[in-house]
Amino acid sequence: MEYELSIEGTETTIPSGTGLLLVHPSTGQTDRIDTDFLKADTDHLFVISTRTTAREVQQKLEHYEVDETTATILDALSVERGYSRRRSDRVKYVSTPEDLDGVVTQTREFLDGHEGKLRISVDSITEMSYYAGEDRVLTAVEKLLALLEEYDAVGLFHLARGVHDDESLARFETLFDGTIELAEDGTVTTSV
Repeated sequence: MEYELSIEGTETTIPSGTGLLLVHPSTGQTDRIDTDFLKADTDHLFVISTRTTAREVQQKLEHYEVDETTATILDALSVERGYSRRRSDRVKYVSTPEDLDGVVTQTREFLDGHEGKLRISVDSITEMSYYAGEDRVLTAVEKLLALLEEYDAVGLFHLARGVHDDESLARFETLFDGTIELAEDGTVTTSV
């Protein structure tokens, strides 16, 4: 199965099972890239949010005209921060971005419960590393990438360049099938 990849003028296709790494500046606005990835050629999408709440993700999807009826959001912040939460079929929770097993389990449940073209966004690897440590996150990312292959899905994983040293960045890059680079000036370079 092939998926369209329509990000900032990039018009190509990627095979199912593809995992892409979005490398961006710490202050970079990644919403437009993330939503471009999510709204093209998709039956169901799963947004793993370790950086913003489910409500903020819903607002982002609405603003960028992503079909919210196809979206399920995994909120990893609200429980830890004591925010009110409303569990539903479209909003799930884990207790903290450190709960990597919960993230992997919820992802498997989403993929197992949906058919068609499935996309996942992980925002962000950097935030998960802050909570859980890089080695644990590398293992979790490997598991998530294996799920993409198992379920013929595709995924986009966010990583803030300025927070990770070159060695850490290289460790993550080797796991992925391609990289999307967002420069400080907003320029986007895709290598798949």
